[in-house]
Amino acid sequence: MNHVNLIGKLTSQPRFYDLPNGRKIAQFTMSTNETYLDEAGVTKKKNHWHRMAAWGQWVQVLEELGEKDMEVAIEGKLISRFYQKGGEKKFVSEVEVNDLIIL
Repeated sequence: MNHVNLIGKLTSQPRFYDLPNGRKIAQFTMSTNETYLDEAGVTKKKNHWHRMAAWGQWVQVLEELGEKDMEVAIEGKLISRFYQKGGEKKFVSEVEVNDLIIL
């Protein structure tokens, strides 16, 4: 099962792109926090950064309301893709947004 649930903050303003097929995409990054105990029993915090991609109705929502530091809950799936840049093959993993709730 490919299912991702994240709660965190946008760490960048969403960027919007018009694709050749007429669709629009919104891309942004978000961070989540993890709290855990290390081997000595000391509480530690760690941040994780995630690349996000949103389509359809979520593009419009992010155009109207999306801003850096906004707290959101995201439900989606992990996708991986390749693209060419400067003759070099690049690999990207990101979360494709299926549902977004502004907190």
